[in-house]
Amino acid sequence: MDPNSKQLLHIYAELEAELHENILPFWMNRVSDPQTGGYHGKILSNGTVVSDAARGAVLNARILWTFSAAYNATGRDEYLKEAQKSCQYFVNHFLDRQNGGVFWSIDANGRVLNGRKQIYAQAFAIYALSEYYKASEDTEAIIYAIDLYNLIEKYAFDSLHNGYIEALSQEWRGLEDLRLSPKDANLPKSMNTHLHVLEAYTNLYGIWKDKELKAQLQNLVKIHHEKILNPRTGHFNLFFEMDWKPASEHYSYGHDIEGAWLIRRAASVIDNQMLLNASDLKALYMARVTLAEGVAADGSLLNEGLNGHVTDYDRHWWPQAEAIIGFIDAWEISREDSFLNAALKNWQFIKSHLRHPSGEWWWKVNDSYQPDLSQDLAGEWKCPYHNARLCIEILKRAPALVTKMPFQAANYKN
Repeated sequence: MDPNSKQLLHIYAELEAELHENILPFWMNRVSDPQTGGYHGKILSNGTVVSDAARGAVLNARILWTFSAAYNATGRDEYLKEAQKSCQYFVNHFLDRQNGGVFWSIDANGRVLNGRKQIYAQAFAIYALSEYYKASEDTEAIIYAIDLYNLIEKYAFDSLHNGYIEALSQEWRGLEDLRLSPKDANLPKSMNTHLHVLEAYTNLYGIWKDKELKAQLQNLVKIHHEKILNPRTGHFNLFFEMDWKPASEHYSYGHDIEGAWLIRRAASVIDNQMLLNASDLKALYMARVTLAEGVAADGSLLNEGLNGHVTDYDRHWWPQAEAIIGFIDAWEISREDSFLNAALKNWQFIKSHLRHPSGEWWWKVNDSYQPDLSQDLAGEWKCPYHNARLCIEILKRAPALVTKMPFQAANYKN
């Protein structure tokens, strides 16, 4: 067996253990709330449960996706049971039965706190419900997912300039404040929302071969190629005016490498070889730029940059997970060992510096590897989606990886 295959078998075994022994048990045993049937909205870095914390649609959709995907990848019944519980809670508490769509947040007792229709949250609901349908064959799940897709297309699609606006009110009317979070720019379009609508539509198309959905998914791939990716820098622009004029100069290394493989995944489910070939080239371009500019000497992925310079040296948990997937994806296209070595070195960084004693990962560590104790261990944005997905992706890709077979993303479940 060649050295690359040996290393891949080793990381495969370690990530399988990470999923089953660390990440998923934490969310099943520590975050699950038996009193409500749902999940606590916040756990502090010291393990303290904040029982009255708000509960967000994004976190709960990501939990639903995680356990559904874990079952689809491993066939373990305990994950299907957790997904069933998660789906019941999500459908009962986050679906807006009057106006359609999903609420942004509820309180610990299930009362609506914020009913706005953030398109990012609608996308994650589609992503989760379509994955759950693959696990359970529950027809209600696919009906809900299709309804959400139709609502996004009806209210959020910009037929004049193309793309999707950020947010609408609970009744699907216009808003003045469109921000996904306080740190984001108040602009009508963003990379982040488009990336996750693309991700959601990719998953939905895997179970619902609708002609219009296929056209919109293809359109989203082209938007990322032509509007969001800066061809000069190899980075995604982050925020845009309605007419797609870029309105920001900073970039996120984590989103760049995540987007590289997600665009390629989307193109792989569409029967369009030219689009897939173009996506392969752009994925390699972005991966090379990320490797050259955003990877520290210790193998970790830095957070943000501007004009070719790093502006935030913190190592957040989620970019590390996406870096491993993205670099292995780039290696599958190119067989350039620099990508495989980058993925393996990043995993060594995670094991050394990001693991929390609970089995979850710290939100972030600084340049001196000190964890940020002020950040949640679980919360509105701290979820199992990125690190569990890393493990699941490697489990699904492993046979093709270790035999160095040509990679065909369409050959396995998305």
